[in-house]
Amino acid sequence: MPLDYATVKNWRFDDVRQRYDEKDTMLYALGIGLGQDPEDAGQLRYVYEKDLQAFPTMSVVLGYPGFWVRDARAGIDWVRVVHGEQRLTMHAPLPASGVVIGKSRNTHVIDKGADKGAIVITERALHDGTGARLATLQQSTFCRGDGGFGQGDSGPEPLPAAPAGEPDLRCELRIPPDAALLYRLNADRNPLHADPEVARQAGYPRPILHGLCSYGVMAHAIVKSCCDYNASRLASLNTRFSAPVYPGETLQCDIWRMPGGQLRFQARAQERNVVVLSHGTAELRP
Repeated sequence: MPLDYATVKNWRFDDVRQRYDEKDTMLYALGIGLGQDPEDAGQLRYVYEKDLQAFPTMSVVLGYPGFWVRDARAGIDWVRVVHGEQRLTMHAPLPASGVVIGKSRNTHVIDKGADKGAIVITERALHDGTGARLATLQQSTFCRGDGGFGQGDSGPEPLPAAPAGEPDLRCELRIPPDAALLYRLNADRNPLHADPEVARQAGYPRPILHGLCSYGVMAHAIVKSCCDYNASRLASLNTRFSAPVYPGETLQCDIWRMPGGQLRFQARAQERNVVVLSHGTAELRP
């Protein structure tokens, strides 16, 4: 049934104040596959407390307001929701430990029709304990069973498709079979990623990987291929989740260099030859 536009658009999010430590920072990095080569010094800086650095996409699991779409007041069929797009802009380096404050709001509620569903876009500003902004995140949630409410907003500027032709760089990263069970310890404990019965109810043959985990794996591929594991160069990362990823698959990450430090990318589940991340853009600092 359709969601209630006014209720969802004006949803009240409490500010989330979160303290995280070096263990949390290392857990996130392990969850996106860093450290699989424990002798690689580039990876080790994100998973070992000696000179530890936070990987920038860890921002997506900090100040998280919780799985609010499960609240009955939203009127959303939460079992059928999927992550549509994720956008991230980093304004300052994320400390390896500290306090952050997440301030969230729903900026767009888009009606795609009763036969297609709805899209809810949630923006989260992440601040440090002094109030300085560390990152701005924009998450699109595709509510597959909730369109047809007859009103709504237009969406943000669409992300561009990948260029034609062969990529400039290609990086293949294998996702461990237990990746979803490990990654969910960071923030998102939606049973879709752990419970086979819930996954079947949602139409999947088995639990799927978190979109934000595959997003982090793509960031890992860019930092490895373009930045020699200096993740502080990553200024922004935006993508569309085009198909689910299953733990145990290999992501083939294709990257195109564009003018001015811009990148375009897409990722393919190699075993199924299916594009799972599309319309990807990233910006690198010099």
